Amino acid sequence: MWMVFMTQRLRRLAWRCGVLAALAGPAMASPAQWRVPILVYHRFAATVTDSMTVRTATFEDHLRVLRSQGYTVIPLRDLLNYLNGRRAGLPAKAVVMTADDGHRSVYQVMYPLVQRYRVPVTLIIYPSAISNARYALTWDELRRMQQSGGVDVQSHSYWHPNFVQERRRLSPEAYRQLVRQQLLRPRQVIAKQLGNTVDLLAWPFGLYDAELMKEAQAAGYQAAFSLEARPVTRGDSLWALPRLLMVDAYDARTFAALLKKNSQPAPSAAPAGVSP
Repeated sequence: MWMVFMTQRLRRLAWRCGVLAALAGPAMASPAQWRVPILVYHRFAATVTDSMTVRTATFEDHLRVLRSQGYTVIPLRDLLNYLNGRRAGLPAKAVVMTADDGHRSVYQVMYPLVQRYRVPVTLIIYPSAISNARYALTWDELRRMQQSGGVDVQSHSYWHPNFVQERRRLSPEAYRQLVRQQLLRPRQVIAKQLGNTVDLLAWPFGLYDAELMKEAQAAGYQAAFSLEARPVTRGDSLWALPRLLMVDAYDARTFAALLKKNSQPAPSAAPAGVSP
């Protein structure tokens, strides 16, 4: 009788734990071992026109892979809140999606698809091109995307300079002035046009150094992003968080392999005397 009673209690406990786990959402990754890939796209088209173009069909394949294989695309802000200790956990298969530059195909191609698949995305723009360059988004398009929910707009400097070349070309003082203008002005312009908080920066061409990181902090940014082809881990600096550049060569199969390589928990060390 006692055994029957204990078995019933254990079953009820297991059922309650299962319900609580389901209510809690996706399984949480181990804080010590997690790795989160940040994907970065640039532009989209029906056919490939340059190395930064991802075909519409390829991008939809990426979205299908993310859904079918159980990945959770989270807002970039959620990842940063976790790194800063303001969020308790992340889904075990978390992925972040970003798009740099502000190309008009983001509105024409990417936006309808991320809306359909309910995927959040962070758009990282350089404001000098917006509503000015023929290839670029307009402020009205950015407003519509942001107001619909799931889209955040952040800074890619003001006109996307190559800081390495500018340092060689300019005097030290002129270079400092350029850097400060490039970091401060987009915060002001984007906030004025869209009314959102602008405190994230993607380094133009992925180029950065210690001086630039200090200037970004002084300009009021909370984090910055590079183009190193690896996932974010606990040991990364907030001022050079790596991202993986997406190109059209990543078809469904190779994209799935890339995700598996970059988002699974790091393997534990082999016991002493045992070869990995």
